[in-house]
Amino acid sequence: MAMSGLISNRNFGSFIASGNSYRSQKDISHQRVGISVSGVTVTRCGGCVAKGSLSRCPNATRSHIDSPLEERVSKQIQTFDNKRELFSPLSRQCSRGLNIKLKACKISHCYLSSSTFSSSNVEQRKANKFQVRYKAEEYEFAEPNIDGLQPTDGTGEAILLEGNLLQTSPWWQQFPKRWVIVLLCFTAFLLCNMDRVNMSIAILPMSQQFNWNSATVGLIQSSFFWGYLLTQIAGGIWADKVGGKLVLGFGVVWWSIATVLTPIAAKLGLPYLLVMRAFMGIGEGVAMPAMNNILSKWIPVSERSRSLALVYSGMYLGSVTGLGFSPFLIQKFGWPSVFYSFGSLGSIWFALWLRNAYSTPKDDPNLGDEEKRLILGGNVSKEPVTVIPWKLILSKAPVWALIVSHFCHNWGTFILLTWMPTYYNQVLKFNLTESGLLCVLPWLTMAVFANIGGWIADTLVSKGFSITTVRKIMQSIGFLGPAFFLTQLSNVRTPAMAVLCMACSQGCDAFSQSGLYSNHQDIGPRYAGVLLGLSNTAGVLAGVFGTAATGYILQRGSWNDVFKVSVVLYLIGTLVWNIFSTGEKILD
Repeated sequence: MAMSGLISNRNFGSFIASGNSYRSQKDISHQRVGISVSGVTVTRCGGCVAKGSLSRCPNATRSHIDSPLEERVSKQIQTFDNKRELFSPLSRQCSRGLNIKLKACKISHCYLSSSTFSSSNVEQRKANKFQVRYKAEEYEFAEPNIDGLQPTDGTGEAILLEGNLLQTSPWWQQFPKRWVIVLLCFTAFLLCNMDRVNMSIAILPMSQQFNWNSATVGLIQSSFFWGYLLTQIAGGIWADKVGGKLVLGFGVVWWSIATVLTPIAAKLGLPYLLVMRAFMGIGEGVAMPAMNNILSKWIPVSERSRSLALVYSGMYLGSVTGLGFSPFLIQKFGWPSVFYSFGSLGSIWFALWLRNAYSTPKDDPNLGDEEKRLILGGNVSKEPVTVIPWKLILSKAPVWALIVSHFCHNWGTFILLTWMPTYYNQVLKFNLTESGLLCVLPWLTMAVFANIGGWIADTLVSKGFSITTVRKIMQSIGFLGPAFFLTQLSNVRTPAMAVLCMACSQGCDAFSQSGLYSNHQDIGPRYAGVLLGLSNTAGVLAGVFGTAATGYILQRGSWNDVFKVSVVLYLIGTLVWNIFSTGEKILD
């Protein structure tokens, strides 16, 4: 509560008497009054304050205050005589950013006019467009053991003047900077999946135009992962050494350019398209390690699960956006329009990223001291990494649990990501538009449940559950839930039930963001980028092999065979994760 001024019955009782007119300043004896200016306490007597003789008071004491400041403060105290305003100079300086604090109370836009006090009441008044309110409240002075002055009529009323137009920064400047970083990462991942999944929709008219069979489609879909695989570990090392801002910015610009050039490459020929998709994978490959690195620097442990869940939900919403808009763009403007429109959005994000992002809190000159203490106090050392202890990292069983679990998880996830529209079109007999729209539902479910899982995980940690227990619970849901619902797809008889099973499967999968995807920062926060790059390399291999293998399986088998392979890998991942994983820090 910002306080414009204060007169209590304990210390300023004789200033104002209810039902009586303003009394002479001669009635005020030398009571000591504490005024704190910019954190410096100046103690003066009440009488001299009222008379405006702040700098001449013989009873004054002060602590570390220079003459110019004292003179400026003294100018703020004006006499009540002749019914002049008490704090009008102060109000004008407040409007230019000067804040004078009375003990724990900040004076801002103070107005005390003689017309405020009548013989019958104290009335509210607007002064220079500022509303002034009065309410009873007692002020704590610098020296508390003081006998207050009594009002002449004995009513003992206390009056608080409160200006309700406090000088504050715009809301976007008060928003925590660490969550600005999280939202920018969220937006980057939104674009990441928009640019990735557009091919899963565009591949349908493209395969008709260029006469591609299922094997060729699978090869094109998997070519993205050739480049994606190359930059996982390299991106993690790069991010841990030079910072996440540079690496993530590079990744977004690179994959955006590759997206825009995809239609040109496709028209030149299949080899050019495969190379361009691999180039796109190179850019997106550095995104996850760089994001993991920058969030390990900015986010305290108590907010880790929900921040990562929000960022990864950007991927899911990117799938929702890409799958939702691609059919309309294709039908209205042709399939190349998807790549041109989505790819161009990266330039807007990059401009915002350069302006607002920093690799660490120490690099941000505009970060507030309070938030900086919160981040640095609730997080690990932010010293840059110079040497990667590969032997130590690869000797730890929890690291291998991450690698194996990531492989098992991504096999099923990437198959659904790249082949779901084809499944809806070939098996459920939906047309192109219906396939795109119905593909939205599972990813929208993931976006919602990822954030729910993040809040649950952080709540469990705050309630005293060990991080190890929380990570195992979350990831078990992320494995067993999809395994169960994929087994039900062979039993459903209607398209609606098939879509529902897909949505439930993906919703359970989203709990992995609070499981294995949060575990890199748990076990080795200084090497979070490298660890994610290492485990995600295994995940990318699952994408490469799984996406390509699905095409060959469909030539010789059915969709039930595709889902059975995913279920087996989900079960293997569950066993490995619960036996070998930990939430404790094992790398320092």
